[in-house]
Amino acid sequence: MKKVFVSVVLTVSAFVLSSCGAPVVGLVYTDTTLPVTATCTTGASKVGTATSTTYLGLWAKGDASIDAAKKNGGITTVSSVDEKVHSILGIVTTYTTTVRGN
Repeated sequence: MKKVFVSVVLTVSAFVLSSCGAPVVGLVYTDTTLPVTATCTTGASKVGTATSTTYLGLWAKGDASIDAAKKNGGITTVSSVDEKVHSILGIVTTYTTTVRGN
């Protein structure tokens, strides 16, 4: 029984630690906005967004890159970049990149 417990703990630990550097994602529900970068917090008159979606972590589509968000907002100079992650049970997870600038 002790070997099974240790095996489960090691497996869960490996799973949790393997997400280092990944966005904050909850196992059951996620609705977070995370900062990526900021060069200036004032004077940003334009906002652009770009979205990608993954289904069951098996199939993904979309372009949530900073370049896509800049293009969608007509932005040439970036002031800040944020990332929003929304997921319920990992069935459908949406990543949205928001770029502010001029």
